[in-house]
Amino acid sequence: MPIADTAGRPRLEARALECIRADELVFRGVSLTVAPREVVQLVGANGSGKTSLLRILCGLTPPADGVVSWDGADIQALGKSYTAEVCYIGHLNGVAPTLTPAENLRFAARLCTAKPDLDIDAVLERMALTAIAEVPARRLSAGQRQRVALARLLVSDAPLWVLDEPLTALDTTGKALVEDLLATHAAGGGLAVVSTHQPLVLPPDVALKSMSIRD
Repeated sequence: MPIADTAGRPRLEARALECIRADELVFRGVSLTVAPREVVQLVGANGSGKTSLLRILCGLTPPADGVVSWDGADIQALGKSYTAEVCYIGHLNGVAPTLTPAENLRFAARLCTAKPDLDIDAVLERMALTAIAEVPARRLSAGQRQRVALARLLVSDAPLWVLDEPLTALDTTGKALVEDLLATHAAGGGLAVVSTHQPLVLPPDVALKSMSIRD
């Protein structure tokens, strides 16, 4: 697997983040740094704030306190120029049930900064979706729909992946596929923050860091 030169590439930094939800403190004092070729795995009990932290890191929810910066600049000031750098796959997978996997990915390509050499057929093949590419998503299994959602990672040209429980509904083969996607992304100079209850297994040349979220 070729290793990209990461010199001059941006990094994600969060300092002393505090999250309050429905007037209740979820967490405070959370800090992290994610550099190119790094994957950070968030762990913690249900309700500890993993999803809230991911949404803050994406710029979808402002923190009650603290700062998230990208390449040294506050993401709240960067606005859309930052969100274009992020590919976020959340609990709600965003797969339109009336569209086929192929149509979902073509639609996703119009909503993000797509790879310049994007080949939808190749993405479908990579995600083992070719045989069901023209089947409406409402007829797919939960695992197949999750693969469609994760296929957006291969559509987007974003350097930062933020994934909330990407292994949900996936079998052993699907888990290995996600780990390979993360390894390839990191080797190419990308960075990722992943929330999952299952331990990730990545090659030794990928810097995998684990971070526990507690209030």
